[in-house]
Amino acid sequence: MPEDFLSQNLNIFDRHHIWHPFTQMKDFEHRDMPVITRGEGLKLYDNRGNEFYDCISSWWCILHGHNHPKIKNAIKEQLDSLEQVIFAGFTHEKAIQLAHELLYNLPSHLSKFFFSDNGSTACEVALKMSYQQRLNNGEKKTKFIAFDRGYHGDTLGAMSVSGLSQFSRKFEGLFFDCHRIASPYCYRCEFGCKSGADCNLECLKPLEKLLREKSSEITAIILEPLVFGAGGMIFYPVRHLENLIKLVKAHDIHIIFDEIATGFGRLGRMFAMDFLDENLRKPDFLCISKGLTGGFLPLALTITTNDIFNSFFDDYEKNKTFFHGHTFTANPLGCAAALASTKIFKEENTLENIRGKISFLQKEKEKFSELPIVGDVRGMGMICAFELVKDKKTKEPFDSRLRTGWKIYNEGLKKGLIIRPLGDVIYLFLPLSTQKTEISYILDTLFEILKDFR
Repeated sequence: MPEDFLSQNLNIFDRHHIWHPFTQMKDFEHRDMPVITRGEGLKLYDNRGNEFYDCISSWWCILHGHNHPKIKNAIKEQLDSLEQVIFAGFTHEKAIQLAHELLYNLPSHLSKFFFSDNGSTACEVALKMSYQQRLNNGEKKTKFIAFDRGYHGDTLGAMSVSGLSQFSRKFEGLFFDCHRIASPYCYRCEFGCKSGADCNLECLKPLEKLLREKSSEITAIILEPLVFGAGGMIFYPVRHLENLIKLVKAHDIHIIFDEIATGFGRLGRMFAMDFLDENLRKPDFLCISKGLTGGFLPLALTITTNDIFNSFFDDYEKNKTFFHGHTFTANPLGCAAALASTKIFKEENTLENIRGKISFLQKEKEKFSELPIVGDVRGMGMICAFELVKDKKTKEPFDSRLRTGWKIYNEGLKKGLIIRPLGDVIYLFLPLSTQKTEISYILDTLFEILKDFR
């Protein structure tokens, strides 16, 4: 096929040959997807001259805006020396420098870095490390605890410890067993509590019961600290997480923090765990990806402790080696991008500069509570969410067959906003580089869309 012909018929070729993720392709049987050709700052541009505000950080990974020159230049410089090398039995400078740089942002007990390629894999690695660590030590603790609205990726292990949802239910027969407990969902609290100071954390009672009865078989609990992302952008109190940690630690159970989405300033601090009391900021595993490279290249890390590492450190014939890896583990280009992104936080004083933006966003989002279609308004950091309901008083949701969120997504595209609802939860997941004027425009435009929705 001639190149000039292809360039003029991109959508036709895409429709006939490309299978997109999380997409019912029949929705695009007679409609075109935007063909994005360029990104700059908060905006993306397509081949028809349209511009879009990237309100979801291109699936939660863009940190400092599209096409940031410092990250782009770091990748270009790395291309001049080394593009890829096997990471088993070899190492390279950028991986070492990245680990060194990240140490300054982590609790001192997290000091061992295992590289991989994506968030799902980072969580898989933590699960396998926890499981094998128990075997290496002669323990019979093989089960995991997960939340019913948790989401940790799309590989089988990650799905096994995620909530059962439309994303995963079809594959349930392939999962290993785990203990699922109810998520703290303040807007729809099954215990009838109201969020705030009056909440007595009744939602922790099922965990307490599970630990009393089954703790001897449980190796780890995996969770997203402070916000369940794909589960509906559900935020929960710091004190819930702190009390959970105390309960779990009393039973010698590993804690896996999945900060794939919340890491690198999304909530206003470098990591969500930084909101915890210092004495409780001690997960056994920390999983990070998405924003790790500023959104430029795929890279992930599972960071753990010396104690975990040392249980694998032995003579080869003892068979304690962690046999896990990937072709592109610690890819030098990805590490160069991640190193540059991490340094930007210091060079551009990012965490300090986003404070005013966060205050503005979280204050301005409250005006959505007056809309009849909006049942709950919630948010933290550079994230906010609006749960749409059919009846505001009863909290009755819309019939899923109406695809209310999908309709609003399409209205957003018409007005230059890229939003990708989670069912009927509309959310903004903004890059840290977003300016107040941009926040104002996005909120005003979304408000008009929701106000006029029928």
